[in-house]
Amino acid sequence: MMMSGEKAFKSGLVALVGRPNVGKSTLLNQFIGEKVAITATKPQTTRNRITGIYTTEEAQIIFLDTPGIHKPKHKLGQHMVRMAESALEEVDLVLFVVDSTAPLGGGDRYIAGHFPSLKTPVFLVLNKIDLLSPAELARVEAEYSTLYSFAEVISVSAVTGENLAFLADQIISYLPEGPQYYPPDMVTDQPERFIVAELIREKVLHLTREEIPHSIAVEVEEMKEREGKNLILVRANIYVERDSQKGIIIGRGGHMLKEIGQLARADIERLLGCQVYLELWVKVRKDWRDSLEALRSFGYDE
Repeated sequence: MMMSGEKAFKSGLVALVGRPNVGKSTLLNQFIGEKVAITATKPQTTRNRITGIYTTEEAQIIFLDTPGIHKPKHKLGQHMVRMAESALEEVDLVLFVVDSTAPLGGGDRYIAGHFPSLKTPVFLVLNKIDLLSPAELARVEAEYSTLYSFAEVISVSAVTGENLAFLADQIISYLPEGPQYYPPDMVTDQPERFIVAELIREKVLHLTREEIPHSIAVEVEEMKEREGKNLILVRANIYVERDSQKGIIIGRGGHMLKEIGQLARADIERLLGCQVYLELWVKVRKDWRDSLEALRSFGYDE
């Protein structure tokens, strides 16, 4: 029972939407203080909705980091866009995250075109303000504000954390009264295997270029604790679509695969809090992005 004068607890779902590569995943990670969503300079890094949980004494914000809305070129792309668009219908608040250093484009207009049919408030979140002067920021804010009548317009830097506390306060002020759905120390509801696979995929994104980043999928085949040792064995497969891509991932003398493994293992050890023995294998699954069977097996459910 709530005592007189005591604030009611608030909770709700908040969707992060926007074009690919505007900093949605970086913003989510900065909010909750841990890496639950992978980041990369390549567009369309996020492929599933990643749930991040931000809890204070007064509220619990459940963030959905959605794939960037874009024109799909294959079944995987179609899945990603459906995930992002369906999130708009399920939440209590939408954060439309834009890159304030990039010109307003057709992709922004397309996404904003979804907003008039929504019953939920939409915030315009101008990201990367650490790279702009006040005059430039004012111009960008005025330009984006023509797209829709936003409930709030807030400028932030996902990289430096500037203005995120204010953004959190504003989000909470719009959320309904509700229960604490998750324990206060829980930062995501994604299973460990999913996050481990994503951390491995992130390293491939960072170390490769051209067609490779979007042609890979990672599947964790086994995670097993070694008895009597503070050690977890992780076996994972990196799938590509062509034999030539397999050679690039392995690299000359296995150098590229070794570097991927070293970087991924460090992040996985931080995640699991113990030593990790990581085994990586590279396999070809031709044109998997256009195979419904493959998409399901890799966790990209229809």
